[in-house]
Amino acid sequence: MAHKAPHLRQRHRASSALAALLLCAGVSATAVAQPAAASPAAARPAASAAEQGAADPVAALTRAAYPLRTTEPGGDLRDLRPLGRMIGDAGVVGLGEATHSSHEFFTNKHRVLRYLVEEKGFTAFALEAPWSTGLRIDDYVVHGKGDPQQIMKEEFQRDYGFWNTREYLDLIKWMRQYNIHHEKKVHFVGDDIGHAGPRVFDEVTRYVAEHHPGLRARFAELYRGQRPADGTSVGDRMKALLQRPLAERKDMADRSRRALELLSAQRPAAGRAQFDLAVQHARNIAQVAGQYAYDLNDTADVTRAMLYRDEQMAANVAWWREHTGGKVLLSAHNAHVAYVSDDERYPKVQGAFLRDRLGKDYVNVRLTFDAGSFNATTDPEETKIEVCTVGSAGPGSNEHTLDRVPYRDYVLDMRTAPAAARAWLNVARPTRNIGTAYPEPLYRTALAPSYDVLIHLHRVTAARLLPGATG
Repeated sequence: MAHKAPHLRQRHRASSALAALLLCAGVSATAVAQPAAASPAAARPAASAAEQGAADPVAALTRAAYPLRTTEPGGDLRDLRPLGRMIGDAGVVGLGEATHSSHEFFTNKHRVLRYLVEEKGFTAFALEAPWSTGLRIDDYVVHGKGDPQQIMKEEFQRDYGFWNTREYLDLIKWMRQYNIHHEKKVHFVGDDIGHAGPRVFDEVTRYVAEHHPGLRARFAELYRGQRPADGTSVGDRMKALLQRPLAERKDMADRSRRALELLSAQRPAAGRAQFDLAVQHARNIAQVAGQYAYDLNDTADVTRAMLYRDEQMAANVAWWREHTGGKVLLSAHNAHVAYVSDDERYPKVQGAFLRDRLGKDYVNVRLTFDAGSFNATTDPEETKIEVCTVGSAGPGSNEHTLDRVPYRDYVLDMRTAPAAARAWLNVARPTRNIGTAYPEPLYRTALAPSYDVLIHLHRVTAARLLPGATG
């Protein structure tokens, strides 16, 4: 499954295990990169004999599909109205991606965000990025504070570097422009737990000092040695945490948990909303410390860390939905927004936790593609980002059949698709789930049991990395 965490790279190297827990470890459709196919839809191969006959999945999929005009964010959005009907009244929409750094996946998210904000009243964009990163970017999109490109360079480091792209800069700038002209603001939320920046510590200690001054010394002791020094880069901070002995990391997690419990036990002293936000900041500190408290040389413990991470990301998204009432577009890898894990190393994923907590208020969207390019790390230490290319998906894969639908790009509701399409969508087949590292082996995915809606793109290209993007 395609999860790689910016601090737990678990797939092949125990010594760099901490980066498989944040973001996605990468699953490719082939063992090696292949030349991309440039053929238009009309030149695609005919359906195989198995795909023909009375229960032709291509014909059934075509009947369910709605063509998309473009994946670019500008211009007319009317072709997204079918997607809007599929989403219905859901308050959280998990929008996936089949690679962690392709232009069309990122611009599609921008386009869908624009539609959901303008047509369905959504007020938040949540990304696989630290909670503290989200606070900094939100200050820009809501208040115009700071330089967004500088913030991205400073915050999107290590595996988060895959977000340091022109596409995300454009999305963030659009959010700012929208907020300038609208009273109802759109917010940026980071739901991940790879790093806790100085601000979350300062917000908690400030709240305690103002409203529970008798606890100041206690919180100073509980957070001793945990607040990053001002000016410390995100990458250096994460690296330093990994280098601490396991016993020390476990002690930090224990002290952070006790600080959360202590603050949660207090009576709200300045209004419920302010108290709840302070508690959420303390919760994030505990989440991050807890993520680093696992033994990354123990395979079973890494699996537990994977489970913990997805559960906490879901909790952060649900917190925002429940405490603000705002509707959220959640951007994550396909593997994170899913209901069902197709990798035993990931016992339960974010989408499943969100469905448990939110029920029908959560809807997810799977993205697939036939051919193209993306950014990924290819060196053994997973530090050098390169453009990787894959050709058309092979026979027997989900993408091979999906790409025979006679639309270049399209959306379909798998819950209401014709019976022949549903039967095909319920079968597990090799499927592309490419994360931050490449190449990786295939995983078999049954689309319909794990996702509500499908968006298929014929071709993708590598996202445009900004200066300073590193793995």
